[in-house]
Amino acid sequence: MTERPLGAQISHMLKDRGVDVIFGIPGVHNQEMYRGIEEAGLTHVLARHEQGAGFMADGYARATGRPGVCYVITGPGLTNILTPMGQAASDSVPMLVISSCLDETAARKGQLHQMSDQRGAGVTVSAWSEEARTADAAYQLIDRALEEFGPGQRHAPRHMQVPIATLTAAAPMFPPAGQTHPTLTCPTDAVEQVARLLERANRPLFVFGGGVAMERDAPVSRYVPEKFAAACFVTYAGRGTVDPEDQLFFGSYLARPESAGIFASADLVIAVGTELAEVDLWRKHLGFDCQLVRVDVEPRVLTDGQLAYIRIRADANAFLRALAAHPSSKKVSGWTSEEVAGFRRKARAEVEAEFPGVARVADALRACLPADTMVFSDMTQFAYASKEIWDMSRPGHWHHPYGFGTLGYALPAAIGGAVARRAQPTLAIAGDYGFQYTCNELGTAVELGLSLPIFLWDNGKLGAIEASMTSAQIAPNAVIAQNPDFGLLARAYGAGYAEPATLGQMQQAVSDAFGAPQPTLIRVTPKISD
Repeated sequence: MTERPLGAQISHMLKDRGVDVIFGIPGVHNQEMYRGIEEAGLTHVLARHEQGAGFMADGYARATGRPGVCYVITGPGLTNILTPMGQAASDSVPMLVISSCLDETAARKGQLHQMSDQRGAGVTVSAWSEEARTADAAYQLIDRALEEFGPGQRHAPRHMQVPIATLTAAAPMFPPAGQTHPTLTCPTDAVEQVARLLERANRPLFVFGGGVAMERDAPVSRYVPEKFAAACFVTYAGRGTVDPEDQLFFGSYLARPESAGIFASADLVIAVGTELAEVDLWRKHLGFDCQLVRVDVEPRVLTDGQLAYIRIRADANAFLRALAAHPSSKKVSGWTSEEVAGFRRKARAEVEAEFPGVARVADALRACLPADTMVFSDMTQFAYASKEIWDMSRPGHWHHPYGFGTLGYALPAAIGGAVARRAQPTLAIAGDYGFQYTCNELGTAVELGLSLPIFLWDNGKLGAIEASMTSAQIAPNAVIAQNPDFGLLARAYGAGYAEPATLGQMQQAVSDAFGAPQPTLIRVTPKISD
């Protein structure tokens, strides 16, 4: 068939371009996009709310490295998904949101789902938000988005809206896919310069970020520090890029104030694939007083307030591969394993004091997980502590709403990750308050038959906000809410439920949940006994 309604052609084109799954909710305004889904061979995941659909697409994209695609309706469908789009933009996650829009809004008022500037709303949380008024424009925008989601680029959502009449109208066949051959190389002279600096440095220090974590199998970042006798930190998103057993690995403790002293003692700092953002450091500057080398694909990062001496615009792993292949090396380090271990002990003690009761539970949870478990966490004290004390053995296996910091992320994102990883273990970690933002997506997880453990840390309040208010000498207010009976809630959706009394029972419940035919909500409180 060479001609179909454009809505159907869009689904066929996405399938042709390698898209397998669509997340979304059908409505009268976007139903034409659903005409071609089954015929094209796409899988559609029905969310309970567009916010959930967006987080599912985010989780799918983080799990696969491929874009998550959403279909939403005009007006509220788009506004509901803006929060997940903002999260994806903050964390460099590829997401394509396709919405319908009204045919005309200037002369006609009072229409269903009408907004004064729907495209303008979309652009606030995306790289671009465009309207396709013809089939050719829609095809070009889809190919543009997918091309921009390619390797070696910083990602952010793209939004395309199509007028309802255009979706309904007959459209010619989309053009065949072209072939792109991305160049993921690094300038030889830049690698040479950095290698010479590393040879001369006594205390070189690497920082690896989420850009390095994009390479999940045998990441070369595990070999470069040893080659040059360097110490290293990782950002939260960069966890797993360094062997946890490396004796010169400072961990993911960048946010600890004492880490500034470590950087002050370095004589060369190399930051690879990281923005060194506020949510990485919780201070304005790393603390170094030496030369800084920045490697990133984003010019804005290279010219930020950290004032890099050498700026290399390149893919993070392309740079590291070139550096690993360079003939120079260094075997004697000015760092000692004793000072690294001492820093880590002190940093962990600070985390344990800041988040009482979390560390022992996190250690027990980590011990019972299969090695290839992918974790999706929410904005909760349990995750805040775990991001520092929980070393990852593999990169790209812990996903968190780092930058935008939205609540309600974990469950739907884990659903998206589990859809992408049907034969592999996926875990959601949420707090009692944030879970209720998107707990309706339990219905989706049950509907899909996902073997998904949902670890619910229930301290009965907004614990982090209470602590922040207290430290600011504000009497804690509005930090305690009436929680539901989580067991009844889980069972109402058809999910499993466990409320372990001991850490051993918790570990057994998690292990059982990985083999269950439906998701399992596992409620754990700070009072759980050893």
